[in-house]
Amino acid sequence: MSGLRVAVYTAPPIPCVDHLSGQSNTTWSPETCTLIFSENEAILLSYIYITHGHPDHFLGIPQLLNRFPEAVPLATKGTIAHMKESIAEPFFTNTWLGFFSGNQLYKPPQLANPLPDNNKIVLEGSWVFEGIECGHSDTYDSTVLWVPDLKLAVCGDVVYGDVHQMLFEANTQEKRDEWIRAVEKVEALNPAYVVPGHRNATEMDGVWHLVSTKQYIRDFTKALEAKPKDLGDLYSIMLKKYPHRFNPMVLGWGCAGVFAGTEEAKP
Repeated sequence: MSGLRVAVYTAPPIPCVDHLSGQSNTTWSPETCTLIFSENEAILLSYIYITHGHPDHFLGIPQLLNRFPEAVPLATKGTIAHMKESIAEPFFTNTWLGFFSGNQLYKPPQLANPLPDNNKIVLEGSWVFEGIECGHSDTYDSTVLWVPDLKLAVCGDVVYGDVHQMLFEANTQEKRDEWIRAVEKVEALNPAYVVPGHRNATEMDGVWHLVSTKQYIRDFTKALEAKPKDLGDLYSIMLKKYPHRFNPMVLGWGCAGVFAGTEEAKP
């Protein structure tokens, strides 16, 4: 074996409690885990890259380090600041233990170490991996991991597969426009392979995810322009447009975020 290879595992959806609505028969969206490896080394085993500060993307760090103690978790400085905010109390207990009660979450959480100032890491002295800062996507200070030798973009939540996108934090037109610009920043890299942070296990990791992610955001804006009378009306418009996307719980969060955070959805 020579050169770099990549494998993607999709962690299946698991039960959760939607403590925002009080529903208990809900599931968490499936998440991708990307292993980039050569004959001698793996990015997951040498380094663990965290794309952004949502805890569902970094709470597994302690378990990985138990198995691979020499690995170094890394993230941009902006992501690390977000991670600190995400595990601060009482937010962590009220939010994340609310989603996953009992002993489902490994505690205590662990932060990543900062990337070098150029946001680059090197595997085996040859292959360069770069954390690309993209701004606001489904949350602030989002990044993607860019692997030029593979033309691979590991996109975290900047890009979604056939799963409802989380617009709870992208609750203004300005933030949604910034998310579209974040996707366009990935497009400008001219990737051959695009790994969404959330997708169904049977989906391939292709550039079409860039187009569909932007279109979902634009359709959400069009639904708002139709002046829905309440969040339920907005939810119905989007669900009719995307009846087959997985996990409408997340769509409900986006609708609630708009009506709680802005005036734009009011008739």
